[in-house]
Amino acid sequence: MPIDILDPNVENSIEEEIRHQDTMCVNESEIEHRWYDNLKYMVIGLAFGVVFVKAEIISWFRIQEMFRFQSFHMYGVIGSAVVVGMLSVLLIRRFNIKTIEGETIVIASKTFNKGQIYGGLLFGFGWAITGACPGPLFAQIGNGASVVLVTLLSAIAGTWVYGYFREKLPH
Repeated sequence: MPIDILDPNVENSIEEEIRHQDTMCVNESEIEHRWYDNLKYMVIGLAFGVVFVKAEIISWFRIQEMFRFQSFHMYGVIGSAVVVGMLSVLLIRRFNIKTIEGETIVIASKTFNKGQIYGGLLFGFGWAITGACPGPLFAQIGNGASVVLVTLLSAIAGTWVYGYFREKLPH
């Protein structure tokens, strides 16, 4: 039996399948928060930025050392972040840990697709060329590297382009 593309149920299932890849859609909070509840994220972000500056993670030279295989510094930082992430996911799954508000955390299973290779290559090339990935961008700007605003605007433009062409890209 052929699939009717104009059938709203088919459209909804396709949209649901694509949006299932968006973690925010899976774990979006149902609780109505007051505006000042978000201040805790600003405080954590500022602390995160200070750690990035002090650990020299925002240093263009440290990033270039990594891409030239001249230093272990950044590999150690990234490796420990991967280990912490793996342990966190393991603990969340094993003990069914909930959010601070008591909501269930859903970790959707992911399937490999060729779009991840293309995206990873684009991300890596951009990181190597600019010396910045999305995490440290704001810390670099806050530390006075105003030229990084170009990288930030490029990242925003790239995100918009991805969103615009998302349905046509290999997923």
